[in-house]
Amino acid sequence: MSLTTKSILLSSAYLPDLTYLSEVLNADTIHIEQQEHFVKQTHRNRCDILTSNGKLTLSIPLLKSGEKELISNKRISYAENWQQQHWRSITSAYKSSPYFEFFEDEFKPFYHTKFDLLIDFNTQLLQTVLHILRIKKEILFTNEFVLTPNDCLDLREYLHNSLNNKINQMPYYQVFADKIGFIPQVSCMDALFNVGLETIDLCIIK
Repeated sequence: MSLTTKSILLSSAYLPDLTYLSEVLNADTIHIEQQEHFVKQTHRNRCDILTSNGKLTLSIPLLKSGEKELISNKRISYAENWQQQHWRSITSAYKSSPYFEFFEDEFKPFYHTKFDLLIDFNTQLLQTVLHILRIKKEILFTNEFVLTPNDCLDLREYLHNSLNNKINQMPYYQVFADKIGFIPQVSCMDALFNVGLETIDLCIIK
């Protein structure tokens, strides 16, 4: 994709990877789908971080009220203290990274404040990432589900197919690279903590 004017439609995602983030940074208009049925075991409530042992998946537990629930109605469960577990894992993985102390306070509130809806949690986290990168983007939400939209680029299932490899991701510094090598396609949080604002350079589509 070029840097020309474009409107994109994405599914909601929990701290998505650089492929997702690059689409956000290179778009002029961003729509988040809130009228789709929630899909289990996807980036909608999961993200991957890097530990000394490799990838670790962080999953947000959700309340179940029906077989087919709209993502806009999907509520977060606090039956277990997943926030403490996630933040402990994030801290353990990135406390020695170059930019952790600079951005720690931006992310910490999300693991100490209870959000009711998953889509609100995800969206505010994405807005925080954009704020850290000093990027201003307006995020809009769909009012109805359209199977094949003709007014925007449909990327709702973007992370589930071969297009995910479209960006030839440049290796960047990672804390445990000496032990496990460079691991791409993890949460954008990994790049933020390791290379700071240079994350933007990793998201430029050439």
